[in-house]
Amino acid sequence: MKVLEDAGRYTDPGTQQVSWIEHLRVVDLSVGTYSIPAGGGDGQSPHTEDEIYVIRQGRATLETDEGGEEVGPGSVVYVPANESHRFVDVAEDFAALVLFAPSEYSRAGEKG
Repeated sequence: MKVLEDAGRYTDPGTQQVSWIEHLRVVDLSVGTYSIPAGGGDGQSPHTEDEIYVIRQGRATLETDEGGEEVGPGSVVYVPANESHRFVDVAEDFAALVLFAPSEYSRAGEKG
């Protein structure tokens, strides 16, 4: 067992656009906290793994090729592998607990 004490807690990215802190990595799962300051931008690229976002703090719109959905504390969002997505219109300092399955970048070398 491992308790992930700071998981989901906002971390100011300082001079960076976003903050990413990985809390756990095992073969089939990784967990981290993704933070974006109010008014900040999210330039992420699609991942090769499935993702679950659990929004812990702040409000934003999660934009995909199919449209956008407003998210806030308590929202849980599934994003399948290789789907374009980004957080926009970040209205408040934003923190999301992110779960990747399998672990982030573990499929990056695979050909689909």
